[in-house]
Amino acid sequence: MDIGPLDIELSRLSDFIASRLGLRFPRERWRDLERGIGSAARDLGFRDIGSCIQWLLSSPLTQRQTEILASHLTVGETYFFREKRSLAVLEESIFPEFIRARHIAERSLRIWSAGCCTGEEPYSIAILLDKLIPDLQNWNITILATDINPRFLQKASEGLYTEWSFRDSPSWIKERYFERKKGDRFEISPEIKKRVTFSYLNLAEDVYPSLTNNTNAMDVIFCRNVLMYFAPERTKKVVDRFYRSLIDGGWLIVSPSETSQALFAQYATVNLPDVILYQKESDLLRTTPSAEAFPAIPVEAPRSSFHPPVHFLPEPAAEVVLAQETGIFLPLEDQKQRTAETRPDSYAEAAALYDQGRYPEASEKIAGLLKDHPDNAKAMTLLARVYANQGNLAEALQWCQRAIAADKLSAEGHYLLATVLQEQGHIADAVLSLKRALYLDPDFALAHFALGNMTRQQGNFKASEKHYANALSLLNARRSEEVLLASEGMTAGRLVEIIRSTTFKETVA
Repeated sequence: MDIGPLDIELSRLSDFIASRLGLRFPRERWRDLERGIGSAARDLGFRDIGSCIQWLLSSPLTQRQTEILASHLTVGETYFFREKRSLAVLEESIFPEFIRARHIAERSLRIWSAGCCTGEEPYSIAILLDKLIPDLQNWNITILATDINPRFLQKASEGLYTEWSFRDSPSWIKERYFERKKGDRFEISPEIKKRVTFSYLNLAEDVYPSLTNNTNAMDVIFCRNVLMYFAPERTKKVVDRFYRSLIDGGWLIVSPSETSQALFAQYATVNLPDVILYQKESDLLRTTPSAEAFPAIPVEAPRSSFHPPVHFLPEPAAEVVLAQETGIFLPLEDQKQRTAETRPDSYAEAAALYDQGRYPEASEKIAGLLKDHPDNAKAMTLLARVYANQGNLAEALQWCQRAIAADKLSAEGHYLLATVLQEQGHIADAVLSLKRALYLDPDFALAHFALGNMTRQQGNFKASEKHYANALSLLNARRSEEVLLASEGMTAGRLVEIIRSTTFKETVA
């Protein structure tokens, strides 16, 4: 078969799209790629597809340009309660088992819809939980919904749908959980809407599992009709990262067309009528040390009764006020000149094991380190991350508090404590911990970003905008490739892209 100049360019472009977005366009889908780029060319300011392709292959892309590509190359084809058999297994077996196991003490569930499209899937999950849990208001439910297409996320956040989104769906869904609006559109109920958090995430490039983007310790991950678009090597990396993002006993649910014994070899395969599910089996060895197994370190009692108002970071003249609020009074000398704590080789080994998702081995290494260095705050902080990624927030909280007791001036310790408190639903205390982190290190970009996220979730978009602006101001002064403190590998440039994507969702029409 003859290959023309355009086909040669499409071949190069398909490789570029695979590396940048993780999307796979083999030769048989080049015409789809051509149509998508032809449509994107207009939004990118080009009159013809050829000049657009040449520019894409020769110029670095901004995040905004990447999002335009994603919006034209991804397909938003979904509807409520799609693939009913998988949802039936959730309703009849998986969710009831979690509810029975946790209804007395823990009362928490963490679910991730990866590739959520326009929101029908995560809202279906929220509706299902509303049916199953009569006292849902007493539970700490996380339903994280992520996608690479900001226009999909904007539509999902609005919660407005046409009849087409209810095709082949039970009639009671629309009657019970939606209100009819003008133009034959239906708006999802506020109670269901507020239970889903939509966020931009690129499965091909972003870091996960991570406390930073809330992709850790998931009970169930939905990733349906997404993996089929990835190149094989990219699919394997995504599946491996999902495995690390799940708690022991957690479930990965993909579409029937994406099941593969080879691809999901590390999971336990559960064959049910008309559906195949994948489960992360429990580790056989439990070596993670308990906080009670180590000598006591005085821990300051949490000031849970104090609920600070959400306000912007203070000017220098207000430092004394903030010190009174946070309970931290810095000595006169500049704390940034403190000598950094030396990391023993065993810490580096534990950190490497953590990065690979080998949590039992990492915790065993940390246990040995803490026996020799019981006041090593860095080791305690890493152990808290191990526990958080395994879903054991009680132990994670204890190790955070021990780390802070050992090093009260550790901004990273207060930041990690805030992420754990947020997962537990203690937002006011999480805000206070972030303010402590920023008092200790005003240049802590991730803490500014986290405050932006929290105030945004509370509906305070003015405060959120200010916190995001603080973060961007700091990030723009750094090298794009610089890895941020406490970010688990996220660079300054990547966080800039994420913040701009987040604010774009709020302004795009």
